[in-house]
Amino acid sequence: MSPASNIIELLTNGADDAPALMAPGRSSLTYAGLRNQVDATVGRLNAFGIGRNTTVAMVLPNGPEMAGAFISVAAGATTAPLNPAYRQDEFEFYLQDLQAQLLIVQKYVDSPAIAAAENLGIDIAILEVAADNPAGAFELTANVSANPVASNQGGMAERDDTALVLHTSGTTSRPKIVPLSQRNICSSAANIAESIGLTADDRCLNIMPLFHIHGLIAAVLSSLHAGASICCTPGFNALQFFNLLQKVAPTWYTAVPTMHQAILGRAGRNRDIVQAARLRLIRSSSASLPPAVMTKLEETFATPVIEAYGMTEAAHQMACNPMPPGRQKPGSVGVAAGPEVAIMNESGTLLPDGEIGEIVIRGDNVMAGYRNNETANASAFTNGWFRTGDQGRFDADGYLSLTGRLKEIINRGGEKISPREIDEVLLEHPAVAQIVTFAVPHDKLGEDVAAAVVLEDGASVSEREIRQYAAKRLADFKVPRKVLFLEEIPKGATGKLQRIGLAEKLGLA
Repeated sequence: MSPASNIIELLTNGADDAPALMAPGRSSLTYAGLRNQVDATVGRLNAFGIGRNTTVAMVLPNGPEMAGAFISVAAGATTAPLNPAYRQDEFEFYLQDLQAQLLIVQKYVDSPAIAAAENLGIDIAILEVAADNPAGAFELTANVSANPVASNQGGMAERDDTALVLHTSGTTSRPKIVPLSQRNICSSAANIAESIGLTADDRCLNIMPLFHIHGLIAAVLSSLHAGASICCTPGFNALQFFNLLQKVAPTWYTAVPTMHQAILGRAGRNRDIVQAARLRLIRSSSASLPPAVMTKLEETFATPVIEAYGMTEAAHQMACNPMPPGRQKPGSVGVAAGPEVAIMNESGTLLPDGEIGEIVIRGDNVMAGYRNNETANASAFTNGWFRTGDQGRFDADGYLSLTGRLKEIINRGGEKISPREIDEVLLEHPAVAQIVTFAVPHDKLGEDVAAAVVLEDGASVSEREIRQYAAKRLADFKVPRKVLFLEEIPKGATGKLQRIGLAEKLGLA
């Protein structure tokens, strides 16, 4: 099945009466119902003055309405899902940076995003769910001052219109904006569906957050491309996973390694459910899957575990281990699975198999460039290839292995964190003279957040106070779990504070 050119075309792959969106204890929204929901939502947005390439931020709880809103808004505008865990200051930054024209929040759900939008003069739409609605169906209401959108900017989005914008954390203090077109996300959905052989008979149990590229594309959009169904949960809960596995009877799920480890930790107490499960595959992405975890998952569930490699700028998937009878290689992220993937040296020369260099990609699922950031784009693209910032090599069989990261991003269980964002916040503390936030190894998360601090002369502050200060200004997952007070932070030859390798220098790795 070839990739669709836009979301509305992608949705034609599902049979009218086939279930599209599901949730435990609720009736399913069929593909016909989902298409009607899309038509109604785009019509409402157009009446609010929102059309193609206009950014609509969404702060919604995980679940079928979040999935339905993503699909419906992205079909006729540009959707920007934001993490509900952000604080008000963070919402104000992201809403302003995205130039959002509308914020969608769910009725009766309080969020600091509302105050942030009000401060910025951004209109707010309320998503309401009737008690008898099928999963994923909703109504949008708003008291907006905008006039209806011009006819040539209304209706369904076209191939090169921006469908989705997400921030990606980098090594600068300002996160970059990744605009993904209709073509980008539909191509990636097709690539994923083909990689794992999705059909209309499949059912995905989505436990991933729907403000990340992983859940949005790998779970939701790939399933819709195949005419399959997705059961949308409120989020990952290891205590509830096996109950859902029994009630929902999914054929697959996709998750980050820390989730897989938590599931394995409770599998022994749920042997009957595990043995009765009809999973035909388990997918892992967003962080490296330890080979021992992969082996244990395969043994426990008696099904293939497929590790994939993705990033936001590629609308998620770049490489993937093949399904049987193809060979999975533990420790490898598989073969190119969608875009072209190559290895490049610093001067822009492509390297042969076996040599280590920077992983580069190009293809229909790869973004055209960061929004309003020519400096980043100049360094991110070489001869038409996008430089991922990851280091790796291909073996003789064409399997890709990651050997390191060139960027300084902290990857905390799949959450990508910009250390300089944390630096900027903690430097505002009156007792802090210098700070470097850096990654420390963590046995379950892969990496966690630490900070090295030099205090102002005569100042006194405790680790607990620093963490409390951060917690008031940052989402919980960004708060340093360890704070070290130093007389001096190690510097490089040019006088720059050292971030990479700091954990080893300080005896934390």
